[in-house]
Amino acid sequence: MSTTTDGPLGELHSIAASFVEGGVLPSLQLAVAHRGRVIASRTYAKTRDVGDHTLYTIFSCTKAITASAAWLLEQDGKLDVGERVADVIPEFGTHGKDVVTVEQLLTHTCGFPGAPFAPLDWNDREKRLARFAKWRLDWEPGSRFVYHPMTSFWVLAEVIERRAGQDFRAFVRERIVGPLGIADLFLGATEGVDARVADVVHVGERPAAEALAGLGLSLPASVTDDEKYFEAYNQPAIRAVGAPASGGVAAASALALFYQGLLHDLAAKDGEHRVWRPATIARALELRTGDLIDPMTRRRAQRGLGVVVAGDDDRVFRGFGAATSPLAFGHPGAGGQVAWADPATGLSFVCLTNGFDRDVIRLGMRGVVLSTLAAQCGPA
Repeated sequence: MSTTTDGPLGELHSIAASFVEGGVLPSLQLAVAHRGRVIASRTYAKTRDVGDHTLYTIFSCTKAITASAAWLLEQDGKLDVGERVADVIPEFGTHGKDVVTVEQLLTHTCGFPGAPFAPLDWNDREKRLARFAKWRLDWEPGSRFVYHPMTSFWVLAEVIERRAGQDFRAFVRERIVGPLGIADLFLGATEGVDARVADVVHVGERPAAEALAGLGLSLPASVTDDEKYFEAYNQPAIRAVGAPASGGVAAASALALFYQGLLHDLAAKDGEHRVWRPATIARALELRTGDLIDPMTRRRAQRGLGVVVAGDDDRVFRGFGAATSPLAFGHPGAGGQVAWADPATGLSFVCLTNGFDRDVIRLGMRGVVLSTLAAQCGPA
């Protein structure tokens, strides 16, 4: 745990503490990492049972981890993201979905964001494939960007399993988490791990639609709007599933070290990478969505293969701080969770909370403020 109180790091700690001490959030955990190590971490909580030992469901921050497994399969020559999904999973290729590519799964352009699913069915492959076969397209794949909270990454998980020849969670553990030496990062919470996970609590009130419209924002019209959906993750059975889009469980420091692994390998010299070759990560960070607009933010989507790239001056609408570089990349999570890395500075930053703020304006501003300070916390 860092005790530094000077400069941007001190201000970061002070502001983070104020969100909990002021009664806005039940707990908040953050970590800043640089050059392969955590340089600051702290947990703020209203109760003594939450501390640095606590883990959080990281929701859509999980997507970057699962996506990085697909990058490895392409690196191994076992997958091409330009492939049609139906060529890997024949059961998927119904109702016009035979044209969907793996890249479109990763970029939320595949066209079935709200396809129905039942969380506890997913570990039953027969039921999973039956769902895939029933799903229909809402638009022509590749023509639009609309965030797919869950569906596309369950298809991606099946792609990973067929090409890796093993469960996608085991693949992530053996090929990514293990080689990077990261503790406290899991896809799915086992019985021992589950006891350390903070339950989701909803706080605050929704802002008026007029206030959102004034900022050029709109609430997503999707299953993830439903508070019951997130609170279902308080059930051990659902946390144990390890959903590839939203079922990761981690400490902030562990997720920050995952991003340090990506930064290390992105800059590695020949033969010095630990998991991904530099060219593999560089390819994954190439923008794939062009001028497609995210309907929630009404800004360019700026998507690579399963990650968001900070890009232009609209980066704060994509979950990054004003002081991060255009090269920064990562993936936010529900409830205002933040996770990114910046190749320009070598920093990675993660902020996790179990307090799901209904005030999405306050939630967004909180992430921007913390990320902006974190981006200035590198060694002088």
